[in-house]
Amino acid sequence: MVAEHTEQLDTSWQAMIGAELNKPYMQSLRDFLKQEKAAEKTIYPPSPLIFNAFNQTPFDKVRVVIIGQDPYHGDDKGKAQAHGLSFSVPQGVKIPPSLRNIFKEIEADLGIKMSSEGDLTPWAQQGVLLLNATLTVEIGNAGSHQKRGWETFTNAAITALNKHREGLVFVLWGSYAQKKGEIIDTNKHLVLTSPHPSPLSAHRGFFGNHQFSKINAYLTKRGETTIDWQL
Repeated sequence: MVAEHTEQLDTSWQAMIGAELNKPYMQSLRDFLKQEKAAEKTIYPPSPLIFNAFNQTPFDKVRVVIIGQDPYHGDDKGKAQAHGLSFSVPQGVKIPPSLRNIFKEIEADLGIKMSSEGDLTPWAQQGVLLLNATLTVEIGNAGSHQKRGWETFTNAAITALNKHREGLVFVLWGSYAQKKGEIIDTNKHLVLTSPHPSPLSAHRGFFGNHQFSKINAYLTKRGETTIDWQL
């Protein structure tokens, strides 16, 4: 599955982390995914969208990184929630609770009205890398593809951004993302942390974090175009 679509990994990312695709851990991951497919298990996101985050946001276009954990494992009336962008769902799919809370915070922070659609592709196309730590999951089985190799691959992506770029904004919601962010140099980049937007934790400090306005203020200070968060 991974092997079938590695050629779809954006060329700018190929140059930075393409070597990871040939390492033993990635071969093990390919074997695992082939076995899952042979067992007729449904894997999300659909195979061509596994690397969607990288393809929507080329390496040199990244300005903000929002780190998620693993893809949505559910569907909405037979349509996969996951489409390779953290926290995002395709057009026509019901907005999940965490994303609904993200929209609430944007509305409160920036005073704008958000759409009833949860497709965050317009953010990705403005330089917001919507990166899950794990890039695949079995339907109905949260976390099922963790510790199979994806975390090593996505750590390599974060390491490359940390090393070869500067002035990026890394957004780390919840303890899982914050742990993954330990490899980021806070002298080179802005790191924003808060509780996760999940209904279980959003009231502990995600609401009221004003991070969307903080991101734009930082970009403005650097002389860059701000992110248009409105959908």
